[in-house]
Amino acid sequence: MTPPPAPRPARRLAWLLPALGYAAIIFWLSSQPNPLPFMPKAFWTSDKLLHAVEYAGFALVVTWGLDHVARTGPKTAALLAVVVGAFYGLTDEIHQSFVPNRSADVRDWVADVAGASLGALLAVAFLRHRRARASIRA
Repeated sequence: MTPPPAPRPARRLAWLLPALGYAAIIFWLSSQPNPLPFMPKAFWTSDKLLHAVEYAGFALVVTWGLDHVARTGPKTAALLAVVVGAFYGLTDEIHQSFVPNRSADVRDWVADVAGASLGALLAVAFLRHRRARASIRA
């Protein structure tokens, strides 16, 4: 069975827009001295869960977009999404070091990478399930 033809450039960009929007939201939040003022102060003693959840969502949309654009398959798209998430998390930590009341922390970056890995795995499971259902219907 031959793979479907690659999407046109405008369509490719459309598949990547959620990931680009998500990255912009992460950047905006990182630019804020107090990004989530409604969160209890006790939460900020360990924000690693927030980092993991944030980057899990990021890797999920990156995997989804890359799978549709690159046509390399979910596993390769997920691996690329983890690499993108790790790199973006690193640049995010560096960015935060220039924001008042924020700091760069290697443990935050580790939480980012762990979250990106989890999000990519979830995306692969979702994409495989969706394709299996589509092949049954066909």
